[in-house]
Amino acid sequence: MDAALQAAVRLTQFAKGGGCACKIPPGDLERMVQGLTGVAHPDLLVGLDDGDDAAAVRIAGGVAVLATADFFTPVVDDAYDWGRIAAANALSDIYAMGGHPVLAVNLLGWPRDVLPLELAAEVLRGGLDVAASAGCPVAGGHSIDDPEPKYGMAVTGIGDPDHLLRNDAARPGLPISLTKPLGVGVLNNRHKATGEVFDHAIASMVALNDQASVAALAAGVLAATDVTGFGLLGHLFKMARASGVTAVIDAASVPYLDGVRSSLRDGFVPGGSRRNLDWVRPHLDASVGEDELLLLADAQTSGGLLIAGEVPGGVVIGELVPQGAHIMRVR
Repeated sequence: MDAALQAAVRLTQFAKGGGCACKIPPGDLERMVQGLTGVAHPDLLVGLDDGDDAAAVRIAGGVAVLATADFFTPVVDDAYDWGRIAAANALSDIYAMGGHPVLAVNLLGWPRDVLPLELAAEVLRGGLDVAASAGCPVAGGHSIDDPEPKYGMAVTGIGDPDHLLRNDAARPGLPISLTKPLGVGVLNNRHKATGEVFDHAIASMVALNDQASVAALAAGVLAATDVTGFGLLGHLFKMARASGVTAVIDAASVPYLDGVRSSLRDGFVPGGSRRNLDWVRPHLDASVGEDELLLLADAQTSGGLLIAGEVPGGVVIGELVPQGAHIMRVR
C-alpha cells in the first residue's frame, strides 16, 4: 500500500487503550463471570474455572479440541505489524495449552468512515502472514463497523487430552521459567505517546511460542500459561491459586527488553499495569520497591510462556513452594 498513507496515520491514536492493556481489569472480569464457571459436561477438559488460555473438549479418537479468541485495539501504529502481533497473540493461547493450531478466523472492527480500508487490508495481511508461518490456515472471519479499530483471531487447535498444559497442575518444588523478556507494555505505552518505534519490542511480540510449547511438553511440563494483559504477576497468581501453591519470584532474575527501565522512570506505565498490581497486591509479599512490582505487573501483549518447570531457551525466575500465607512472594 502507499507508504505515505501508512506514515500519515497513527493507529494507536484511534483507541483509548492498546494491545492487551485494553483488557477488562482482572478483578472486574472475575466478578463478571462469577457463577458461569463449573459448567458440567463429561467431555469438557478445561473450561472457565481457572482462567486457562483456551477451552479444551475431548472428541472421538483420543483428541482434544482447543478453542480461543483474542482481539484488541492497535498496539503499534504500523498496520501490518499490528496484524502480525495480534495473530501471534491469539495463536499463543493454543501453544500455552500444549496444542497445535489448525484453523483461524479473523475478528475485525473498523471505523470505515474514518480510516482507509487499505489499512484494514494491511492488518489482515499481517495476521495471514504470521498464521502461515505457524502452518495455520486462515479461513474468513467476521467484521463490523466499529468506532475503534480492533483486530484478532478465533483459533481452533488440537492437543493430546492427557498432556495438556493447565493452570491447575503446578506443583511445589518446580522452578518457574519465562521464555520472553518483559516490558512491551511500557514500551508500547511510550510508542503511543511519542511515536518512537521499538523494533526489538515488535520482534518479541511477533515471535511465536510454538517452540517453547513443544519444549515444555518434551520436558514433561504439566502447567503453563502465557503472559499477556494481566502481567506476569497476574497470570502467575492465577496459576498458583489454581494449583494450591505459592510462587516465589527472584526479581533480579527476570529479563527485560532494552529501554524498559528508562521508560518506566520517564513515566510510561500503562494503566492496565497499575490495575494488575492492585489486583494481586493483597496476595503478595514483596521485599522489592514499587517500580519493580510495576514491571512485574506490566500488561504484556503477545508475551512468552510462563512454565512450571525448566525448558531450553527459558529463564528460571523463581520456584514453586507449598502454599503459605501469601500466594506470591517477590524477593
